[in-house]
Amino acid sequence: MMARVVGFLPVIGLLAGIAAGQAPAPSKGIDWKTMDWKSQEPEVLRHYSALVQIDSSNPPGNETAVINYIKKVFDAEGIPSQVFALEPARANLVARIKGNGSKRPILIMAHTDVVGVQREKWPVDPFGAIRKDGYVWGRGTVDDKDKLAANLMLMLLLKRTGAKLDRDVIFLAESGEEGTTKPGIEFMANQHYSQIEAEFCLTEGGGATLGGGRVTSVTVSTTEKLPRRVRLVVNGTSGHGSIPRTDNALVHLSAAVAKLGAWETPVRLNDTTRTYFERLAGISSPEMAARYNGITDPRRGPAIQKYLAENEPTHYSMLRTSVVPTILNAGFRMNVIPSQAEATIDIRMAPGEDDKTFFDQMQRVIGDSAVKIERITDGDRPATPPSRLDTDMFRALETVSKRIYPGSVTLPTMLTGATDMAFLRAKGMQSYGIGPASSDTDRTNYGAHSDVERLLESSLYSFARFTWEAVMEVSASK
Repeated sequence: MMARVVGFLPVIGLLAGIAAGQAPAPSKGIDWKTMDWKSQEPEVLRHYSALVQIDSSNPPGNETAVINYIKKVFDAEGIPSQVFALEPARANLVARIKGNGSKRPILIMAHTDVVGVQREKWPVDPFGAIRKDGYVWGRGTVDDKDKLAANLMLMLLLKRTGAKLDRDVIFLAESGEEGTTKPGIEFMANQHYSQIEAEFCLTEGGGATLGGGRVTSVTVSTTEKLPRRVRLVVNGTSGHGSIPRTDNALVHLSAAVAKLGAWETPVRLNDTTRTYFERLAGISSPEMAARYNGITDPRRGPAIQKYLAENEPTHYSMLRTSVVPTILNAGFRMNVIPSQAEATIDIRMAPGEDDKTFFDQMQRVIGDSAVKIERITDGDRPATPPSRLDTDMFRALETVSKRIYPGSVTLPTMLTGATDMAFLRAKGMQSYGIGPASSDTDRTNYGAHSDVERLLESSLYSFARFTWEAVMEVSASK
């Protein structure tokens, strides 16, 4: 489908050099490492709150409302932007601060949609951006309007300071990340890639862990699992519940689900997960370090795997392709044998897993020809290799982590969920996920997709600084 360019915003009064596509003149004596962040906090909070207050729940999305806000801010600052929309209510916005071109661009990306809410579970208005107990409460505070606000602030500061850059900095606010990628990242990557093409991308997917009053570790996601969902379908003969049948669809389905639930798929380490567990062992107690270092030990491995499955399920999932039954659908009366039974299985494939080989093995594990495996295709993300750990961008993230969070360790990590980075990695873009600091309790109970979402206000400000310094570390002219 042809792109519909909703609007290009020429900015009156820009310097002739900018109009000619040159970098703006730098401010004399700018030192991006000594930015006065305390003075920036009110504006960071103002934009963040305004973005959270826009209800962009997906479905239906209505992300254009967010784009209109950003467009207005950029227009007032003299930052030209383009708006691209496959669907009028679900627009995307691209803006660019020019560098001298000696290095390839960097893309800073955040999505504008949020998951829906059950308002009865919220102690405050989920779209109020309420400040309470040191937190900002609201849907999108963690996923993903914190990144959106930090990226917005970065662009404003680049413009205002006239920072001299070796590379273009490209801003992308994209729609549809929460399960409807066609009007967002797929549209931009497939039809407007020239507008966002870059060497590196920074977006959601990482974070920092608060413990004992300080940040102990910073996670940077460099790869992620691939959603590969299936439906198990069994057809049998319907009949009266008082007469047992050997082809009872529910019996066959239940046995299949039980086998898949007990299936321990093989360990599949990659550069990211191997480095993650090695570094994690270095900051853990001796007992925990022994577990992380012994994951692949033939003798101790099985007991360690069992421990992780019971006590650290995220780490267990990071080691392998996961297979999790999530939905059962069968029957309508207690005394009627259903003629069909179905189960939905949420599969998250580890990088390097071959689809066909895996599904053939799944059929063998089920061991029942009555059970059919049907693929559910809904914008399957492409399989890609992990982003590298030897790039200027990853080294910059390590440097900035140590500067902002002294004593912390940077952990490259594989996400068990999915982000839109997969579509960019498929184009060869080295993409890294970052995020603000939070405690394990906040991540579990108030994090992305939780019933209630909130972010420490102090973490918002440190993340805005983190984003600025990470981008400047690889972009500022030396």
